[in-house]
Amino acid sequence: MSSNSFGDIFRITSFGESHGTAVGITIDGVPGNIRINKDLIQAQLDRRRPGQSNLTTSRNEQDRIDIISGMLNDFTTGAPVTILIYNKEKKPEDYSKIKDVFRPSHSDFTYQHKYGIRDPFGGGRSSARVTAGWVAAGAFAEQILEQFTNIKITAWVNSVGSYSLKETPSQLNRQIVDSSLVRCPDVEISNRIIESIEKAKEEGNSLGGIIGCEITGCEPGLGDPVFSKLSSELAHAMFCINAVKGFEIGDGFDISKLKGSEANDEWENSNGQPVTSTNHSGGIQGGISNGMPIHFKVAFKPTSSISSRQKSVNTQLEPVELNITGRHDPCVLPRAVPIVEAMAAIVILNAWLRNRNVNLNPA
Repeated sequence: MSSNSFGDIFRITSFGESHGTAVGITIDGVPGNIRINKDLIQAQLDRRRPGQSNLTTSRNEQDRIDIISGMLNDFTTGAPVTILIYNKEKKPEDYSKIKDVFRPSHSDFTYQHKYGIRDPFGGGRSSARVTAGWVAAGAFAEQILEQFTNIKITAWVNSVGSYSLKETPSQLNRQIVDSSLVRCPDVEISNRIIESIEKAKEEGNSLGGIIGCEITGCEPGLGDPVFSKLSSELAHAMFCINAVKGFEIGDGFDISKLKGSEANDEWENSNGQPVTSTNHSGGIQGGISNGMPIHFKVAFKPTSSISSRQKSVNTQLEPVELNITGRHDPCVLPRAVPIVEAMAAIVILNAWLRNRNVNLNPA
């Protein structure tokens, strides 16, 4: 088992470090003769890339993709697809003063304890920089889904700090989401979030928040009992993303406050199609999609790298005070939206591909 790989049929293997030569992804199990639009992959990378605005890190990587295997004249060959994304704006010197310090809430101590060595430059392998490859793989997966299904995946910033959407907008797509600088599809809340991130940045601090995601067009039957439930695989995928501390699907924790008569999603006939009158379960029942929209939320902690003074210890366990300099996001939420979409796409594609093998006579 490789902890750097994810998925079973459509399987990704991530590689690279924050300040190394490149980050990237190898995708195995890609069907052959599928037309892939590289511009659409690049468009998702552009949504994730650093340096988008003054609300993100100033590290100005263009994140241009270089597909070095598995493609011929814009078609997949069936061979593993490898995508490189070169690190052009490396500044390891930013970390020279703290390379022997365990930064609060970073992976410094845990990596050092596990491996006996760590890459101190931007966190190395533990950096969210490596998710650039995941986004490329997710965009790849989405194009396969779009050619064979009606599945659409849209994520958005649901809250940052104390500012939160009261309800999910009835009309959602990526164009609407991206009309906001912070990818929150509500003008008033978006403006409040922008102000709060700017204030946190000025104070040398950071903010966390919640990303919501909706998956529409899913056929009933995606997901496998009992240890590969669609809900558990989505949770696994989301918890692989840096800074994620919480996941809920449907009504999530709030469903625990309801009675069974309130929480149950009753079935009804809608123009000859079975639908539920409510969607408290978030489109998944028994770990398997029921055909209703899938809704889930992902909670992100505040960025660990802040310029405010903090106490810690160094590798000799001597007390130190530090303020972290360099280029860091005061809030990761806006750039994490395409990462959530990407990991969801990989999960859904795997579930869809598995379904092609388990029922030769679908109802």
